[in-house]
Amino acid sequence: METSKLYVGNLTYSVTEDQLEELFSQYGDVKSVRVIERKGFGFVEMGTVEEAESAKEALKETEFVGRTLRIDEARPPRPCNEYRRY
Repeated sequence: METSKLYVGNLTYSVTEDQLEELFSQYGDVKSVRVIERKGFGFVEMGTVEEAESAKEALKETEFVGRTLRIDEARPPRPCNEYRRY
């Protein structure tokens, strides 16, 4: 892995940022948590790349609040193509 930020998918809509922080803090220092409301996913940034890798390996495909988690390294956002040529 090259980054300490993780994508966390297949979340139930009721999951809170506090719940995710508590879950991931078992694997190291959690720098930030962001749940995208009504989308079923979020992002967790760990203190180090090693902590992120540890959390990813331990938690991927485990059940959390009734759903099987999908965890991967977060990708940088795609640039916005405000002006498209047709």
